[in-house]
Amino acid sequence: MRRSLLLVMAIPLLASCTSVVTGSPTAGTTLERRGPAGTVPAGLERFYGQQLGWEDCGPYATTGTTASQFRNRANLECARLEVPLDYAQPTGRTIRLGLLRQQAGGDRIGSLVINPGGPGASGMSAAAGLASQVKRTDLGERFDLVGFDPRGVGASEPQVKCLSDAERDAERLDTDLDTSPSGIAQTEEENKRYAEKCASTSGADLLANVGTRDVVRDLDVMRSALGDEKLTYLGYSYGTHIGAGYAQAFPGNVRALVLDGAVDPTQNQVESLIAQGAGFQKAFDAFAAWCAKRQDCALGADPARANQAFRDLTLPLAERPVAVEDRELSYNDAITGAIQAMYSEELWEPLNTGLTELKNNRGNVLMLLADSYFDRDQQGRYGTLNDAFVAIKCVDEPRVTDRAVLDDVARRYKAAAPFLDDGRPAVGALDACAFWPVPPTVQEPKPVTGLPPVLVISTTGDPATPYDAGVSLAEELGGGLLTFEGNQHTVYLQGNECVDPVGDRYLIDLELPAEGTRCS
Repeated sequence: MRRSLLLVMAIPLLASCTSVVTGSPTAGTTLERRGPAGTVPAGLERFYGQQLGWEDCGPYATTGTTASQFRNRANLECARLEVPLDYAQPTGRTIRLGLLRQQAGGDRIGSLVINPGGPGASGMSAAAGLASQVKRTDLGERFDLVGFDPRGVGASEPQVKCLSDAERDAERLDTDLDTSPSGIAQTEEENKRYAEKCASTSGADLLANVGTRDVVRDLDVMRSALGDEKLTYLGYSYGTHIGAGYAQAFPGNVRALVLDGAVDPTQNQVESLIAQGAGFQKAFDAFAAWCAKRQDCALGADPARANQAFRDLTLPLAERPVAVEDRELSYNDAITGAIQAMYSEELWEPLNTGLTELKNNRGNVLMLLADSYFDRDQQGRYGTLNDAFVAIKCVDEPRVTDRAVLDDVARRYKAAAPFLDDGRPAVGALDACAFWPVPPTVQEPKPVTGLPPVLVISTTGDPATPYDAGVSLAEELGGGLLTFEGNQHTVYLQGNECVDPVGDRYLIDLELPAEGTRCS
C-alpha cells in the first residue's frame, strides 16, 4: 500500500505576504490572497497563487452532523480552493475543495492542515470538532487549524455519489451471505451495477482523478494558497497515507508531519486486510475480557467463549432482522456496529448495551453505532463517505480478479477474525473495483530523500491500523516513533496528557521525542 508521486518541474518563488483584497463578492466574505508561497510547479501558478474567499461555514454543511458543527460558530470560516480535475491538463476542467479554518490566536507559525482518514472522511468536520479544544492551547495560538474535504468528498464540488439514501438503506439489509455459485453470481452482479451507478451519477472523469495521487497534488496547492512555504500536516489513519504520499512527492516542501494510526507502506492490500482482521480480533478480545468482569456482560463471564457468544447473538439476524422503529437492524448492521465500537474503549459500554438489547429482540443501540460508521444522520441522509471510500480504493489499489486469491483472502480473514466468521464456506466474490469504469492510478514506491524528521504515532491495540504498521512507516520515512499503549484507533489531540504534549512540542518546535518514548 505504499505510494509515491513523480515530482514535476518546479520553479521557486518568493513567499508573498498576506493581502486582504478590498470589497467582496457577497456580504460577509473576506477575500484573501496569501500565495503563491514556496515552490510552485510550472503551469500551475494561477492555482498556487489563487485568492480565497472566507465566509460563514453554514452553507458548506452537507449533512445534519456538519450543519450542527458549523452553525453559529463565529470562530470558524470556510472557503473553496480551485484545483485542476486532471493535473495532466491544468488548463482544462477545474473542481473546488471545501476548506474550514480557525485562525491562530497569537504568534502564527502557519497552517496546521488535518485529514481524518477514511478514505472519504471530512476534514472540515474533523477540524470543526477539534477547534474548541485547540483554540486556547499553545497549538491554537501558533497555528491556523485547517481541515479540508478531499476531492469528491463532503463540501467539495462535485461530490462522488453513487447511491441514493434509500438505496443505501436497502443495501444495508442485503446480507450477501450466500456463497453458493448462484449467490456469488448475484453478489457480483450487484457490485457491477454499483460501479455502473457510480460512473453514471459521478462521472467517469471525476472517478479517474479522485485517488490519493491527486489529493497529494491538491495538498500542495493548498499549502501555497494558505501562504505556507512548507507544509505542516496532521494525518490520521488513511490520512497518514496522504501524508506519506506527500512526503514522497514533495519532500522539500515539508515542515512537519504528524502521522497517527499509520497505513503500512510495506504491505499490499491483501496483507493489509488480513492484518486489519487480526487487529479487530485483538480489540474484540480486549473488549470480551473487559466485559467478562461485569455482571451484566452480554457475552457471559468466560472470555474464551466470547467469539461463539457474539456469533450466537448476531447470526440469527441474517434470517430475521430486528425492527428498530420504521427500520430493521440487519446482520450487516450488527457486525458494523460492533466494528465501530472496536475503534475506542469509550464505545465498549454502548456495545455491551447493544448486545444486551439484542438478547431482548431490540436493536436501537447497535443501529446507532452502525449509522455512525456509515455516516447517516438523524434525518436519514448519508454523507459522501461510503461512496468516496469505494471510489478512492478502486483507483488507489491494483485490482484483484483472481478467484483463487479471493477465496484465499476470505479463508485467511475468517481465521484472523473468528468473531466475525459467519459459518459459511470461505468463498470470495469480485468486488465493485473489479468492474470499475476507470483504470487504477497506482503509484510505484520510491525512496524518500531530503525529508525533515517526521513523527509517527502508533497504538499497541489499534484495531484498524495495527501497531506494526506505524513501526514500518517510521522506518520507511526515517522518522521518530511515539508508542501509545491502549485500545483505540488514533490518539493525538484526544486529551491524553502524555501524547498531546509530545505532538504539540514537535509541531511547534520541531522537537522529536526520545527514541523509545511510550505513553499510556
